[in-house]
Amino acid sequence: MNIENIRKDFPILNNKNITYLDNGATTQKPLKVINAIQEFYEKYNANPHRGAYLLSVKATEKYEETREKIAKFINAKSSQEIIFSKNATESFNLLAYSYGMENLKENDEIVISIMEHHSNLVPWQKVARVTGAKLKYMYINDEFEISEEEIEKKITNNTKIVAITHVSNVLGTINNIDAIIKYAHKKGAIAIVDAAQSIPHMKLDVQKLDADFAVFSGHKMLAPLGIGVLYGKKELLDKMEPFLMGGDMIEYVYEQKTTFAQLPNKFEAGTQNVEGVIGLGAALDYLEDIGYDNIEKIEKEVVDYAIQELSKLNYLTLYITPNKENHCSVISFNIKGVHPHDVASILDSQGVCVRSRKPLCTTTYEIFKY
Repeated sequence: MNIENIRKDFPILNNKNITYLDNGATTQKPLKVINAIQEFYEKYNANPHRGAYLLSVKATEKYEETREKIAKFINAKSSQEIIFSKNATESFNLLAYSYGMENLKENDEIVISIMEHHSNLVPWQKVARVTGAKLKYMYINDEFEISEEEIEKKITNNTKIVAITHVSNVLGTINNIDAIIKYAHKKGAIAIVDAAQSIPHMKLDVQKLDADFAVFSGHKMLAPLGIGVLYGKKELLDKMEPFLMGGDMIEYVYEQKTTFAQLPNKFEAGTQNVEGVIGLGAALDYLEDIGYDNIEKIEKEVVDYAIQELSKLNYLTLYITPNKENHCSVISFNIKGVHPHDVASILDSQGVCVRSRKPLCTTTYEIFKY
């Protein structure tokens, strides 16, 4: 299997003369995913869980088949532990409101890393502000990694939540989440894994990691926009109150009170993004058809070559860990003396699509290290 064969599966890459390098923001969609969505609308478009007629039954079957598929994909104990959301951001907000607001108090601690995506930072700022808890950061060292000493320094007996990205969407650093989760549990905290940037590139085994919660977005792993996943241990999800209320998440409704449905329905209020769920299921099939061994092999070849060639340019600064085994896919760089938006525009004129950030963020290392 080679890159050109894979490229043929993506209509947009065949219809346009581009080199798309912004997969960290969102991936293009293979024909398998596009066809699955089209089939849904042509053959069984209906609201799942709502009707006794055949179309609704079929839509429900497809919807729940994907839930089962995801549970197997990440090795969850049960499909009840899989909650569909809009994206990783909504999953984090669900955790912030339904777990953080309810379980934290003054002087409790929330620990995240300085390399977190805003979706795993801003919600915890609000939780800290409302509850009186303290938000603490694990900082990176000179190799763009979180050291064991930093982990043990920042996670204390007062820590109640540790939320950590598996792979940084800016640096590509693979964090030692196994060690972080173990130490969090040793101190009595729950551990949340942001797998949005890692799950397209490597297998996620939530039971092996003993993660309490994990979140990811479909659009970064070849699925449609607007579909995300929250995994949570059943015993934790059972105790949590939903923060979105509405149809299909209720058991009984009375004039002055409501009882909620069992998992996973109590966290899925309203009509869901069924086409997104169907597309996500097709994306999982596509990834597994290629195989993670092949994905990792191809990516290693491409990334190693890119780093080798970029390192030859004396006007370019790379922001990546020198430890190859701790780096995954993302390559951050700065062209000295040139605005990043200008770099992106010039590359775009040559058909190359890259992510650019504000001038402040070109000093990635200094921002993260403080």
